[in-house]
Amino acid sequence: MPTAAGKSSAAAAAAAGKEEDYATLRELYRPHIESFDYFLDEGLDKMLLSIRPMEITDPSSNATLRMSLEKGHVLPPMKDGRLEQPLYPQECRQGRISYSGEFKVEAVFQFNDGAPIRQTFNFGHLPIMLMSKLCHLRGADPCKLIYHGEEATEMGGYFISGGLERLIRILILQKRNYPMGMVRGAFIKRGAGYTDKAVVMRCVHHDQSSVTVKLYYLQNGSARLGFWFAGREILLPVGIVLKALIDTSDREIFASLTCCYSDKRERGKGVVSTQLIGERTQIILDEVRALSLFTRTQCLVHIGKYFRSAMEGFEKDDYETVAEAVIKDHILVHLQNDNHAKFNLLIFMLQKLYALVDQTTSPDNPDALQFQEALLPGHLITVFLKDRIQDWLQKSKRLIMEEITKNKSFELNNSLEIRKFLSKYTTSVGRAIETLIKVGRANSQSMLDLPQREGMTIQAERLNFHRYISHFRSVHRGSSFAKMRTTTVRKLLPESWGFLCPVHTPDGEPCGLLNHMTSICRISSCYNSEGAIKDFQKIKDKLLVELVRGGMIPLLPKMEHTGPPEVLHVHLDGCIVGSIASAKIEEVVNYLRRLKLLAHPATPEDLEVGYVPLSLGGAYPGLYLFTSPARFVRPVKNLVSLPDGETRIELIGPFEQAFMEIRCPDGGDGGRKKEFPATHEEIHPTAILSVVANLTPWSDHNQSPRNMYQCQMAKQTMGFCGQALKYRTDVKAFHLQTPQSPIVRTATYKKYHMDEFPSGTNAIVAVLSYTGYDMEDAMILNKSAVDRGMFRGDIFQTECIDLSAKRTENVPEIFAKSPLSRDTDNVIDSDGLPRVGETVVPYEQYYSIYNTLTGAIRPVRLKGTEPAAIDYVALNGTNSKGSLQKVNIRLRRKRNPIIGDKFSSRHGQKGVCSQLWPDIDMPFSANTGMRPDLIINPHAFPSRMTIAMLIESIAAKAGSVHGKFIDATPFASSVKEDGENRCKYDSIVDELGPMLASYGFNHHGTEVLYSGLFGTELQFEIFIGPVYYQRLRHMVSDKFQVRTTGRIDQVTKQPIGGRKHGGGIRFGEMERDALLAHGASYLLHDRLHTCSDYHVADVCSLCGSLLSATVIKSDTQKKSKRHLLGVNTVRPAKNFTCQACQTNKGMETVAMPYVFRYLAAELAAMNIKLDLRLSNRREAPPSNESC
Repeated sequence: MPTAAGKSSAAAAAAAGKEEDYATLRELYRPHIESFDYFLDEGLDKMLLSIRPMEITDPSSNATLRMSLEKGHVLPPMKDGRLEQPLYPQECRQGRISYSGEFKVEAVFQFNDGAPIRQTFNFGHLPIMLMSKLCHLRGADPCKLIYHGEEATEMGGYFISGGLERLIRILILQKRNYPMGMVRGAFIKRGAGYTDKAVVMRCVHHDQSSVTVKLYYLQNGSARLGFWFAGREILLPVGIVLKALIDTSDREIFASLTCCYSDKRERGKGVVSTQLIGERTQIILDEVRALSLFTRTQCLVHIGKYFRSAMEGFEKDDYETVAEAVIKDHILVHLQNDNHAKFNLLIFMLQKLYALVDQTTSPDNPDALQFQEALLPGHLITVFLKDRIQDWLQKSKRLIMEEITKNKSFELNNSLEIRKFLSKYTTSVGRAIETLIKVGRANSQSMLDLPQREGMTIQAERLNFHRYISHFRSVHRGSSFAKMRTTTVRKLLPESWGFLCPVHTPDGEPCGLLNHMTSICRISSCYNSEGAIKDFQKIKDKLLVELVRGGMIPLLPKMEHTGPPEVLHVHLDGCIVGSIASAKIEEVVNYLRRLKLLAHPATPEDLEVGYVPLSLGGAYPGLYLFTSPARFVRPVKNLVSLPDGETRIELIGPFEQAFMEIRCPDGGDGGRKKEFPATHEEIHPTAILSVVANLTPWSDHNQSPRNMYQCQMAKQTMGFCGQALKYRTDVKAFHLQTPQSPIVRTATYKKYHMDEFPSGTNAIVAVLSYTGYDMEDAMILNKSAVDRGMFRGDIFQTECIDLSAKRTENVPEIFAKSPLSRDTDNVIDSDGLPRVGETVVPYEQYYSIYNTLTGAIRPVRLKGTEPAAIDYVALNGTNSKGSLQKVNIRLRRKRNPIIGDKFSSRHGQKGVCSQLWPDIDMPFSANTGMRPDLIINPHAFPSRMTIAMLIESIAAKAGSVHGKFIDATPFASSVKEDGENRCKYDSIVDELGPMLASYGFNHHGTEVLYSGLFGTELQFEIFIGPVYYQRLRHMVSDKFQVRTTGRIDQVTKQPIGGRKHGGGIRFGEMERDALLAHGASYLLHDRLHTCSDYHVADVCSLCGSLLSATVIKSDTQKKSKRHLLGVNTVRPAKNFTCQACQTNKGMETVAMPYVFRYLAAELAAMNIKLDLRLSNRREAPPSNESC
């Protein structure tokens, strides 16, 4: 008999096994969580140290106060700031509050070189990402997660703001620290003499903030270095910047720029320069000489003069200090204080620019993934937080300076007064980050070098698991591109192969802009495989040693060297570290790849070895090594045989992939020549598809657009939304009551635990034209199958009622029932809240509110037109007196399938239910007597070519009779090992046919059916079998709109629009044209006049005025029959007169749309008279004045 200890160890082992099972799922969320973890571990402190210290000088006493920020502290979420009670995510969702921790920063004050004083400032609350290092659920096993009201598969990666789950969207940015040659028409608009060519480099500081530098080419052969400063672009002559960086001579600059050109070489392979480079260099140097700038000091002074007035905190510094600060903070910031490295890189950028102008190299495509990377959530928060803290420092300094000016007795060494001014705006920093998460808006004076300011976050909807996963795997190109008319940014380029899914992108406006990473694609992070933070400086130092060992010549300061094609430069994260002879460079590349496979400490596993070979007019050659985070990487097999003889997996990036030879595992060579043998191999063909696209069975047998439609419809499926539904407080949740696991599934289905959240039903589908109700994608559902529970679902809507936020004039309101009420059948319980399980009909009271001041009871009625059941009532705490003030009430509404509801297979075959047909009238099988659950039209297949749906029907039938699941992984027949196909059969049907035949079914999946109406055998055999069908969230009950009378617009007197407000459906221009074409003009009169804004107006036929009618009020009229025996009678007819003609002889009544009268009033306001000419118009009598 097992002991208690044995039982506990077995339970622990089971929990650990379950934890391991979810490891593949955890990989999908890792980029989000690791980036936020790095922000907490190192990013926050690095960012604070990079902020320039604030110095305040008292002009009267010359006393100086210096303040610097040192260390940041973010605390785990706690209840009301109490350190002993942790706050869990579920409580935040219920209470509609944010999951955030206290944020404090240590500041160091120093007064007149005195002893430093440390003080801590509270910056409010910082949102905490779920499953990050500060989350209370970090490391929790499935049992603990379930105990705290979460899903067993909860992986985090999002924030909770105001009770809603918000996710920071991954954006596409330009690749960091790589000089890109671009041709763009917008560059010409920079000024007179500018061309459309430039070299652009996005330089990223170690604290993740970035500054983009652009080197523009001018028509005269010179160049300008541009960067953004204080909201505008600054353009500096490149010669001044070169001479300001280091002490150098004109000869050295000339030699460095022209070193890659030789008279002996004509244009050939790898030649990047022409003889014009010497003349252009001379123009650059002449520009500097024309300004009388000969030394480095003179150039620094020249730059400092322009910037000192604009740079805050440098008012009293000399020009050289200002210029050095500009160079450090705005020019090639990734190289920090290494001016020699900046000089060499700027020379390289000039050489690349001139090669681009001379067309010896091709421009880089900014839309190719080869030159792109990701903006991760942790990096975005770091950049935005730095901007907000700098803004806080500037505001605080302004306040203190104003106080010094106004108050002469104010002293800078008074720490209490200084703290009071500094604390005034501290909470605005935390609020700004919360606004970023809640709204997605990054409000900032500077653009933060980001592609957009809005749309940074989205709601992590849990409509179903497919949609939820897709949010974390999506990457967006940027909202600014959505408004562009050009389609080049939307194109699927070959550089995206294996990194972005070619199938999973929405149709419509975001097509090609919102992409999804493939299932194996990862994003490099600041953590290694063991979970330790990478020391990038150590990695670079070790890598340099290995490069020198492989044959690289280190680059010494100011050393004259040659360039392509004899020698290629080596770039390491945007810094030129040396050069390698082009004859030896392939050996060095192979050496580095071998070190990667052997897990050498000098080469991190995600090192990108971007070798751009010599070419004729191709990309600028060189060896580019990248170790930075936020790069896309993916695994491939390396075919190089190692000493142990095993093939190893290597992580590669999109930059190096474009120049590598990677073959597909189909046994072929891909049409390669013998000179370029394959060095790598794909792991599996499905590696090019996203998680959702991989769930489509046999997608290689479908037409491409159908697979795209399925990716979208899978995310709109009404599935099993969650196992923790009892604790969920989503505003709207769709839930399928009886989901099933698909019989036919891909390997991805099990890998990512899709059975935890099934999203459809295995329905028996007959492909048959039956009754005529199945035309144009309509489908017939078996009424008995629906009655048994097929596709039945519910909608859950949660209403959060917070009386403390709604109260007016400080009068507290609470939930309570009137003590005088004796109604026990009422939905409202004794506490004023509804009873769980009760059904509420429209306009019925379902909770009541008690006003503590007046004692009045105010019942609240259910809005809408359909009944609802009270599914869940949760209390979210009480006020100080223990009264209920905040509750969540969840309503459940039935959604059984009805005519007009939308359904879809997993192959993009969507359609609506046209009829719920009785079971006795459905056709039945001669073999089994089974009736189909669903009938679709055969015309759905020929033009759409969804062959996989037919194969699925055969496979599911074979799987169900054999009692096993069928593997439907796409491209399985294409994978070959050692030239032999893994699959024994020529086709899938040949494999499945004998399985069906062994149980007496037809080899091809057809059966003889009998008519349910006549009992006669149908003439042809019918294709019938189980197909996994999904019910989509688009339902008639949520969309139907009908109205007889109702609210009207107060201005035009026409019916209002909108289903929510009980409005009508717009009868527009095209509908009008249709009625006219049918000759139904009087029906048009009925729609647009009688049933819309029918109005009887009084018009003067003499002057034609529509607005001048006034009522005649006589004494006799007032008295006549007004009160007869104390009873009101019918109001007497009004007599109208024309105010303009001063007579009532020509007054006529005319029926017209009221909006026409409104038009007349609008025109009269503009002093334009509208004259109506009636058919019985009278001539106005001649006036005496005209005689």
